[in-house]
Amino acid sequence: MLAKVQKWGNSQGVRLAKPVLAQAHLGVGEAVEVVARDGAIVLLPVRRVRGRVRLASLVARIPPDYRAREVDWGGPRGRETW
Repeated sequence: MLAKVQKWGNSQGVRLAKPVLAQAHLGVGEAVEVVARDGAIVLLPVRRVRGRVRLASLVARIPPDYRAREVDWGGPRGRETW
């Protein structure tokens, strides 16, 4: 498929044909990561599990020496019951 870089407002963009999106398993509105590699522009699908971040990437940021502990949040406030 041939495409042309177009100007849209202050940005530039490329339109992708529906069959190309289907082959990449992408739909309208889905997030992609755009990277430049060896003089080529590469679009990578962003697969999200919940919200905007993958659980695995969050867990990877936990320090190895981290140990969970109980936190005292104080007594009930308002109409809370314990």
